[in-house]
Amino acid sequence: MYKTRRSYFSATRVAVIAMFATLAGLLYVFGFPIAAAFPFWLELNFSDIPALIGTFALGPVSGAIIVFVKILIKLIIKGTSTVFVGELADLVIGVAFVVPSGLIYKKMRTFKGALLAMAVGTVCSTTMSILANWLVLVPFYRQLFFKGSWDPLVGAMQALFGERCTQATFYNFYLWCSVLPFNLMRCIIAVVVTLPVYKHISRLINKLNDKLTPPKPDGGEGEGAKKLDKRTVITIIVVAVVCALLVAGVLLRYFLTK
Repeated sequence: MYKTRRSYFSATRVAVIAMFATLAGLLYVFGFPIAAAFPFWLELNFSDIPALIGTFALGPVSGAIIVFVKILIKLIIKGTSTVFVGELADLVIGVAFVVPSGLIYKKMRTFKGALLAMAVGTVCSTTMSILANWLVLVPFYRQLFFKGSWDPLVGAMQALFGERCTQATFYNFYLWCSVLPFNLMRCIIAVVVTLPVYKHISRLINKLNDKLTPPKPDGGEGEGAKKLDKRTVITIIVVAVVCALLVAGVLLRYFLTK
């Protein structure tokens, strides 16, 4: 009796990953500050929504790919103002959100499992954002843009919190009164939108996959069963080429606009 197997990177999966990544990349481009509540460099965008929905529908590996590709798309369209450091931090923060969520939901495909998955993802992503800002982003921005001066950063925070924010207390105000609530809000928005729709999208993807990629017989221990079929190899090559072209486009844009 034959078992059925499917290629992980089926044509359907690759197409859906591309769709979610493109949508996430466009939403990432249109980030905007909330000047009344947070310093101007913290820009809210809604790119976590398609990344999280795609993770729940396709799995944590696909979610990580969506986050990676969305950043490449943003870099091609908008470029970088931080020599890629800000985008690298967004990559780590985004992966910290979708991968734990995807891993937990993969084991607990229930409503409670989804709630737990998104709660853990929110905690991981928020924690990573605090660490990234404390250890990398603030020191980098201060040296690159302000030649080591604290005055512009402290001044921006004083506009929100008054004279209580000084160089000595900057991290207390910035990390716990800005970075923490900002990233909690970002994750909660993604959770609120994802929760009612992910099941429907997942079913739609599965139905589409059943139609476009029918299951193939798996011979089990045979040598042929261990080999990748030609379609899978072609799909992987196409994905690798597209990613390489995106990276090349990012680098070309960066060096041409320096």
